[in-house]
Order: sequence, then structure tokens, then C-alpha cells
Amino acid sequence: MTLPRYRDPAAPVPDRVRDLLGRMTLAEKVGQVNQRMYGWDAYERAGEGHRLTDAFRAEVAAFDGMGALYGLQRADAWSGVGFADGLDARDGARTAAAVQRYVVDHSRLGIPVLLVEEMPHGHQALDGTVLPVNLAVGATWDPDLYADAVAGAAAELRARGAHIALVSALDLVRDPRWGRSEECFSEDPYLAARMTEALVEGARRAGVAVVLKHFAGQGATVGGRNSAATELGARELHEVHLAAARAGVAAGAAGVMAAYNEFDGLPCVASRYLLTDLLRAEWGFEGVVMADGTAVDRLVRLTGDPVRAGALALNAGCDLSLWDDSFAQLGEAVRRGLVPESVLDASVARVLTLKFRLGLFEQPSAPVRSEAVDLPDPAELGERVARASVTLLAHGGGVLPLSRAVRRIAVLGPGADSVAQQIGDYTAPQRPGGGITVLAGIRAAVGPGTEVVHGRGCGLVGDDVSDVPAAVALAAGCDVAVLVLGGSSARSPDTVFDANGAAVTGSGTPSGMTCGEGVDLADLALPAGQRALLAAVSATGTPVVVVLVQGRPHALPELDAPAAAVVSAWYPGPRGGRAVAEVLFGDVEPRGRLPVSVPRSAAQLPVYYNGKDHRYRGYVDQSAGPSYAFGHGLSYTSVVYGAPRLSHARVGTRAPRLTCRVTVRNTGSRPAEETVQLYVRRLSGGSSWPRVRELRGFVRLSLAPGAQADAVFEVGPDTLASVGRDLRPVVEPGSVELETGPASDRTRGARLEITDSESRST
Repeated sequence: MTLPRYRDPAAPVPDRVRDLLGRMTLAEKVGQVNQRMYGWDAYERAGEGHRLTDAFRAEVAAFDGMGALYGLQRADAWSGVGFADGLDARDGARTAAAVQRYVVDHSRLGIPVLLVEEMPHGHQALDGTVLPVNLAVGATWDPDLYADAVAGAAAELRARGAHIALVSALDLVRDPRWGRSEECFSEDPYLAARMTEALVEGARRAGVAVVLKHFAGQGATVGGRNSAATELGARELHEVHLAAARAGVAAGAAGVMAAYNEFDGLPCVASRYLLTDLLRAEWGFEGVVMADGTAVDRLVRLTGDPVRAGALALNAGCDLSLWDDSFAQLGEAVRRGLVPESVLDASVARVLTLKFRLGLFEQPSAPVRSEAVDLPDPAELGERVARASVTLLAHGGGVLPLSRAVRRIAVLGPGADSVAQQIGDYTAPQRPGGGITVLAGIRAAVGPGTEVVHGRGCGLVGDDVSDVPAAVALAAGCDVAVLVLGGSSARSPDTVFDANGAAVTGSGTPSGMTCGEGVDLADLALPAGQRALLAAVSATGTPVVVVLVQGRPHALPELDAPAAAVVSAWYPGPRGGRAVAEVLFGDVEPRGRLPVSVPRSAAQLPVYYNGKDHRYRGYVDQSAGPSYAFGHGLSYTSVVYGAPRLSHARVGTRAPRLTCRVTVRNTGSRPAEETVQLYVRRLSGGSSWPRVRELRGFVRLSLAPGAQADAVFEVGPDTLASVGRDLRPVVEPGSVELETGPASDRTRGARLEITDSESRST
């Protein structure tokens, strides 16, 4: 018996897709572009194991198959899934295999289902490794380390039978009031683009397809309000918000997720300009566009009709829904002439192409992994990411690194002994006793003669100061006090959720959350209780080290009683407390650098470093500059930068090539891990008003005491290009400065002339 062409693994994928598509009914096609179920509704506990539900069987029967199933193994407060009834690693793989067998065996054409999982910072499943959040990743400035960590996490996801990882990567922290700031790599497009490339590369190593969230501009919502409008012009969109998406597409991302926000009056899921004209026609993207949860159904407000809403999204270029009813009615949209069947066929073909390329028709449930690839341990790499992300913001000297000879240390604050406050949003429940808090990390790190005392001091939120006197008494008798302050994205069963899983905040903070999806802040200051604790402990005269465990940059004004040192640790993961302790005691050198600017107050926003260069002088009542600038981070030694040296002072626009070098010298007595940053600042020329400066490169140097080395940057068209009048990258004539330094506010520049001619002079 001759196999159908689509069943022949030796046939080219386009031929297999064409053959299969020609055999499909309209209902089967509609089924392939739908992802309607919450995955946790597809199974239920049965004795010591799990079984598929009647609801799952009905969903397969409705379209004679299933395109994709979201979150089969998701566990959190929103899904209500925990250790009592959810899927651990063993049961997850078995249940994923059962889902595949059922779909293949109970559909006419036997098309396997895509199993889609959240992997924002590790697989969001029971016993899945939790990595530090994206802001911590950005603070490492180390794409290679991140790629390794992603490869390990993706291998876990694939071993449990899933195929697609949904990962936030494309949003930028342009307004830190936004609750999803922790999901962003940076405020900067270049740094975010490099991390997005690393994400895609790491996942592909493990045989996992990545869908990048969110396309496009969601980090620019007005007022930092989740899912709100944006006021982006096309130039701002292209100059700032598309760089990471372009890099991810070029690196081989399997898909992008259309964001909730609107652009030019239309939600992204309905924007043909974004999803078709730009993404497909201009960038050549051949992957899948997925809607964000219930985003297509939201279009009913525009169309007045769910059938028309589905047609609007499909015509724009959306291929795959997420929990929508409107996309399920695409058959009716075709019959009513609202969308040509050829447009539906194109989306179905993209979904099928992904399934063929993942090898699902040959191995629908078995993990696809090359034995030649040595995949790392994600838990160990998660600790390495945490260690590399810890950032020393301020240091008056003489306190850090902590001496193991100190007699008594007080570890205080609401985040000192809380794993939940270290792990961020989109995190599965953790087994008790599995993490290392800052308190536990310090206790494990001290010398045998050191006593560690602990007090909470205050709540995470609110203004209750009743526990402050006890904390002050503890601190007063100590050689140093470590205050662990900041925020939390920890969800609880009391949290109220929207249909898409976002927390519903109303006029108050839900269940102690100060960050996370749906948890936006108007005021970025630390809560009143935390501020009171800091002031009271500082007033004792005991040296204070502030450790900020947080998912967004909280505003840090000048303190009446300044701390001896301030350390930032963006949600560093379950075992991040050990990484913090290692930096505090100097077992590792602080090497984190800020991926965002830290404001003095919410009133001065925006404070991102790469705004338009209009030479604004500042407010009358306070500085317009940040407390700590983008790229900032100190070390326990002193480092001196020389001036940048260019191999050429003049280049042409057609193929500019030169080298920029800067000598960095460690003048102190400890090793230095220095991240040397390269910025471009346009002085004249160009087709639009220039930005203050723009990051275009970074190099890490390891310097022994007294040693020096050159950071070398190869400067080419990508370094010097800007967005031209046609909104495409182009090298334009004019004068620029190539600036190098340890942070965006501490640079030295060398002038470069870019001419229309190809002449050069040294």
C-alpha cells in the first residue's frame, strides 16, 4: 500500500504540506488554527495517575483533530494546578504522550497536536527548573551564558513531550510602572536583541521551537498600564521596539505572539501592516503568528460580530488563536465571503509546516534530541545567571565585601527569608525547602564564629511599622545589617485573575503582589513600611547594606541616612539567595550591570537613557536624570578607562569598516569583571532627530589586580546604521562619536566622519 505523500518522511516539507492541505475539509482546516482549551482541563486525576477528560475528547471531535493545546503542564495559582493534582515530570511526559495518541488515533488524517508551554524563565510546570527573570538575564550582559541556560530549560520542556516554548523577549522597559517589567531584558533595543538571539539559539539546541512575545511595542503602553494603548509613531516603533523581533526572526524563531496593545488605532492582532507587510513581506518571516490569550475575541468590539472578528485577525496575518471563540467560527467566515479560503489555507500551511519540521508526524510524542548535543544542567546554570546578574549599585567602601570575621550580622526585611519573593511571575509552585533565601545564603556563608540574627521588620506592602522596633534592636547590636527590601510577584489562591491569567488589581494590590502581569504601580517608591524600616535601621549607626530583590526598578531618591552599600538582585530564582551571599562576601566579584535606568521618582519618568537629544535641562524641583544610569554597576576594585582609539577617522556609507579599541586597567587590589560598553552618538547629519546615545556593542574583560587589556570592537554597517526615511536601516553620512565606558553616563568619545565617498584617512 502506497503511503500518502504527507506521510513520506523523505518528501520535501512543502510537498507534504501541499498534499495534506489538499485532503482536508474546511472544518479540519479551522481546527488546525485553533488553540481553544486550557491544557489543565484536558486531564484529571485518576487514582495514582491521570486520564484525559471528556472535555478534551469533545474538543478533538469538534474539528476532527486539534491544532495546538496550550499549557497541558502549566501549574500556578491561576490554573489552580498544584502538586496534589498536577503533572510532575514523569506524569507530564506520559500525559503528553496520551494526548498525542488520542489526537492521532481519533482524527481522520492523524495530524499530531502542537503542545505549547510557557517558558518565561524555565518551564512553568511542577518540578521545572526556575531561572532568574529576564531583567536578571539582561543584567548579566552575557548572551552565551543565557543561551546555555535556555538550552537546559528547553531540554526539560521537550523531555516532557512539549514542542513550543512561549517566551517574553520583545518588550522593553520604557515605563517601569508596568507590572510586566520583569519579563523584559532591558530598556535598550540592542541588549534585548542580543538576548533574544541567545534565547532562540539555546532553545533550538534542545529541539524546541520558540514563539517570541510580544509583537510589537507592548512595553510602550501609556502610563505603564497593562494591555493599554500605545502612542507610538512608526519611527519610534522601528528605532526602538522592533530590533529584538528582527533579531529573533533572523535567528530562527518559529513564531511571534501578537501583542494586546494597539498600533495606529488597531490592536496588533488585527494589524496587517505589522503581521503581513512588515513581518512577512519585508522581513521574510515564514513562521507562525499566534494571538495572545483572548485577543481575537476582543476585536468583537470593533466588528460587532465574532465571525467578523476572526476574519479580521486572519486577514491581518494571525495564524493561531489562543482561547478564542471567534477563530472557531472561521468556517462561517469563509462561507460568508469575509475571508478567502486561500488565506485560511496559508495559515493552516504554516501550522502544518511547523509540525513537519519538528518531526511530529514521525515521532508525535517522543522527545527529539540529538545525542551529540551536551545539554547543561539548567539549575546549575540558573545559579550562574543569578550570580552574574547581582549588581552593586552603591558602595561607600569599608563594608563590602563582608568579612567572615564579623561578630554579628542582622538580616532584616520582608524579602530576607522568602523563596516566593525571589522567583517572579509565571512560576509554578515550588516544593517546600527547595530554595535558598538570602538569609539561608548568608547563614551558609559566614564564618564559624559569626552569629546571624533575623527579623522581618515590616510587611512587604503597607505602612505597618509595629515590627520595626524589634528589627532596630537587632540591628543595634550588630556589626552590619543586611536589609532585603523590594517587591514580589508571588501569586496566591486569593489572587483574582482575568480570563487570560493576568491579576485583577482594581484599586488595591492583590494578595501582596507589587509586580507581575496586571500589577502596575503609579508610585515606584518602596512601600511606606519598607522606607520606615530602612530609615530606622540606618539611624542606629550600624552600617547598612540594602539588597533589592525586585522585578522592576523601584525609585531610589537620596536617603536621609544613606546606606553603606546598595545591591540589586532582579528576582534571582529559587536559589538566588546563595548568589547574593557569594557577592556580599566577595566569593565572586560583582559583575552585573543595569539593563535599565533606575529613577529617582515616578514623577520624572521617562528616564531611559536613549531618549531624543533635545538637551532638556531638567525639572525645577528635581533632577531629570536617574539615580543610577543604564549600564551602571560597581566592583570591589578600581578600574580606569582610556580614551577610545579608532583605526580610521573617516569611512564611507557603503561598506564602513573600522576597529575601535579602548584600554581598561585594574588599578585596585581585587580582580575585576568589567563590561565595556560601546555607544554611538550622532552629532550631525541623519534623516531624523538623533538620540542621546545608543548602545551598539559590549565586551567583558576579566582583569587581575594591576592588569590591563584592550576591549576591541569591530565596527561595521550594523553598528553605524540608523533608521532612514523609508524606515529601513541605512548608514547615513554625517558626524558621529563612538563612545566607550563602564556605563551610559560615563563615556569618552572619538569622532568619526561618515561620508558619501569611500575615501578613508587614519
